Amino acid sequence: MSFPTRRVLAGLAAGALVGSFALTNPAQAAPNNNSAAKLTKAVTAKGVLKHIDAFQRIADANDGTRASGTPGYDASADYVQRLLTKAGYQVTRQQFDFPFYEEEHWLFTQTGPAPRDFVDGVDFDLMEYSGSGAVESAVVAIDLNLTDQAATTSGCEASDFDGVDITGKIALMQRGTCAFGDKAANAEAAGAAGAIIMNQGNGTDPSRHEIYAGTLGVPIGIPTFATTYGLGVELAQTPGVVLRLEAQTTIETRSTSNVIAQTRHGRTDNVVMAGAHLDSDLAGPGVNDNGSGSAALLEVALQMAKVKPHNAVRFAWWGAEENGLLGAEYYVGQLTESAADDIALYLNFDMVASPNYVFGVYDGDDSAQEGEGPGPQGSAAIETVFERFFTARGKATAAADFTGRSDYGPFIAIGIPAGGLFTGAEGLKTAEEAAQFGGVAGAAYDPCYHAACDSMTPVADGGDAAIYAQLNRAYDLRGNINVHALDVNSDAIATAVITFAYDTSAVNGEPAGPGKGKGHGKHKGKGKGHGKGHGHGHGHRATR
Repeated sequence: MSFPTRRVLAGLAAGALVGSFALTNPAQAAPNNNSAAKLTKAVTAKGVLKHIDAFQRIADANDGTRASGTPGYDASADYVQRLLTKAGYQVTRQQFDFPFYEEEHWLFTQTGPAPRDFVDGVDFDLMEYSGSGAVESAVVAIDLNLTDQAATTSGCEASDFDGVDITGKIALMQRGTCAFGDKAANAEAAGAAGAIIMNQGNGTDPSRHEIYAGTLGVPIGIPTFATTYGLGVELAQTPGVVLRLEAQTTIETRSTSNVIAQTRHGRTDNVVMAGAHLDSDLAGPGVNDNGSGSAALLEVALQMAKVKPHNAVRFAWWGAEENGLLGAEYYVGQLTESAADDIALYLNFDMVASPNYVFGVYDGDDSAQEGEGPGPQGSAAIETVFERFFTARGKATAAADFTGRSDYGPFIAIGIPAGGLFTGAEGLKTAEEAAQFGGVAGAAYDPCYHAACDSMTPVADGGDAAIYAQLNRAYDLRGNINVHALDVNSDAIATAVITFAYDTSAVNGEPAGPGKGKGHGKHKGKGKGHGKGHGHGHGHRATR
């Protein structure tokens, strides 16, 4: 996607937020790392890169991946837990089961009235949790709305299939209104042998027209594919069109875990939470997605391990994010109402060092007026802290939409104020963004997003050599990591965490200091109410 660019705001004094490249051993974390100036000096790019290198070594030893449900993820969680425990945190591993999913083979081609091939990742994409099977049959349009696309409810009701001869055929549905999984399940229940969910086609945002990465959320028994809006229209309007769909997938229940670490000091009724997903996509090591966010958050936690904050700080490394935010959803789902009310805010750090980066800050007040609305009350104050940081560094920022497609989603759904950083995924950098942030216009923010080349050796692992040559000329890259973006964002993370560790008054009105006096049920009923969102802002798979 393209991020609306913001003007930088007046804010914190630049001298208070200067970072350093000097290596600091986590064991040297000092109790006086209790200000933004001190903590950002202790948190260095070199220190964060040590953890990213460790994640790469873990992937190398475990079939090239750190995906949840694999030994590579368990080793990553062990690494994080070991360092945090040694640093003195109260560390727990929250185990949960989830549906592990792996794609082994897929085919999407037209056999009639004339043969036609399509391009994977451009024209179509196999949806996550698609069932296995093969079908060659006619395509049947189900309640499409090609004149008022925003109003489409295609496939959302079982009654959409009433009177339709769909048995053994391929159901063509349109994105919109309900979850992809509901559409596919309704098609399967009606007797369809395969399903296609075309993009919605509403508005001018390319993400509503082009191919999208979607998840069904739960296992579906028939092959299910996403297509572009344009291809969907063609299929709907081609008399006698016949497609062959094939998918061979593995879906089985596996166990994974969240790693949760909390400071031993501070108010536990006004907890500051900060999280990053620890799992990679199954395709690769995930050094940027999300080794970057995980490593930066880990180094911040280690460097403030001896600090005694006014508010307890709870750090989280989520499992199974790539499977649909499952770790964060499980965590939030296990909270009592009282425990949820004790969380003052949530900060999310997912992909903070994309090689062709922008400095994306989640748009808490919806000032960009794009996509979803504002975050829960208090989110704008979180955004302001980040904006002031970047202003102090002389950096422009871009508005990242609260689509719900990262781990903040479950938190904003229950009304917890949220914010965070995001440097971009598979979307293409615009010429305007290249003028402001450097890099290569027309190339993806992360050219190795969800690929084996999201590694410390991207070209050797299949990345586009020409693109990476351009990026290396423009930036200081270490593998698929933009060192400048990593350095600046690591300091931004440190600044926000330490700021709210001492004072959340701008977010929730709580007085600064160790005193108590909360328990007023501030979150209930104030969520955005759209669950995991519509998915055009972040690169992770959309659910609807």
